[in-house]
Amino acid sequence: MAYLFSKKVSALKPSAIREILKYSSDPTVISLAAGNPAPDAFPVDAVRSISASILQDTPIAALQYSITEGYPPLREKLKEQLKKDGCFDPETDDLIITSGAQQANELSAKVLCDDGDTILCEAPSFIGSLNAFKSYDVNLVGVDLDEDGINIEKLEQALKTEKSVKLLYLIPNFQNPTGLTTSLEKRKAVYELAKKYNIGILEDNPYGDLRFAGEDIPPIKSLDTEGRVIYSRTFSKVLAPGIRVGYVSAPKDIISKVIVCKQVSDVHTNIWGQMLTDKFLEQTDMTKHFACLREIYKRKCSLMIKGIEDNFSSAVSFTRPEGGLFIWCTLPENCNMQEFCTRAVRDYKVAVVPGNAFLVNENTPTTSFRLNFSTPSDKQIVKGCELLGKLSKEMFGE
Repeated sequence: MAYLFSKKVSALKPSAIREILKYSSDPTVISLAAGNPAPDAFPVDAVRSISASILQDTPIAALQYSITEGYPPLREKLKEQLKKDGCFDPETDDLIITSGAQQANELSAKVLCDDGDTILCEAPSFIGSLNAFKSYDVNLVGVDLDEDGINIEKLEQALKTEKSVKLLYLIPNFQNPTGLTTSLEKRKAVYELAKKYNIGILEDNPYGDLRFAGEDIPPIKSLDTEGRVIYSRTFSKVLAPGIRVGYVSAPKDIISKVIVCKQVSDVHTNIWGQMLTDKFLEQTDMTKHFACLREIYKRKCSLMIKGIEDNFSSAVSFTRPEGGLFIWCTLPENCNMQEFCTRAVRDYKVAVVPGNAFLVNENTPTTSFRLNFSTPSDKQIVKGCELLGKLSKEMFGE
């Protein structure tokens, strides 16, 4: 039978990252293409102990249906923390637990955007969210990044020229895929443009707790006085991605619609995971836990940067993230980035992610690719950088 797929899915393609990760089944391939937390960052003992106590003391609550809004004790903890961060007003805001931050982003687009509405985003940006937005037949428009965040002039030009702009999607902290951080000056400028052109901001902050250099910068949500910012976060990078627990804070009217849409999708987020997260926050010294995570990623990032500096052709430039999981490398102008990435995995057995995978239109020319330092072992980082360096010098000279 020939299947006629809906317009909403017919144009969607498999994630280029997931396709590249298939090479990881070859034990000889070093994957610098993933985006998973470091294996030694998982609090396995705490998860094991908390899970046992939950199943011993309250097994039915952990296994039964629950409410869509989320586990009440966890929701209250998160609201209190957001209030301390200046990101939650109990008079105007509400919060829902989601199945990771990606669901928060997808549901936000679903409740606010009609077919043909425009969502602006950074170029490049997180492919998971881009595909979620595309599934709602929106006009997705990328805006170039500078070293300190989205280009403000190009953003305003897009706001002037694109029709029916509803949302601006940003990852201000250690952005995926570039590792760049939006400066406070630009965060303020972005918010002023949102007010000027009457649009909403979807602020995605999955990596904010993983800062290992520089100074913390307030979220755009903390600047919001008009209910324009939807703020999504996740426990995937600070506890465990497998539990699929994230959350989104936004004005109450928006959250009420997100609740209804989530009921259509999955009824509620994994309740065992929510209870686990709640107990983890309650029983763990989070300051110490975050410090441990930051030390792991600082060391691994420094190791990869040294590997790039010692081995890569001087024609290759790269970002120096202050946190997060990723480094963005850029090859010389007019080179064939796709050939570089293909040869890397085919001939040198090192997998990286081609930069066009993170663009609204994958046919847009780019000479960049993404490296991940969190998932590979230290030995793999060192060897992978040596091999990529050899390829880069072969293609571009010393």
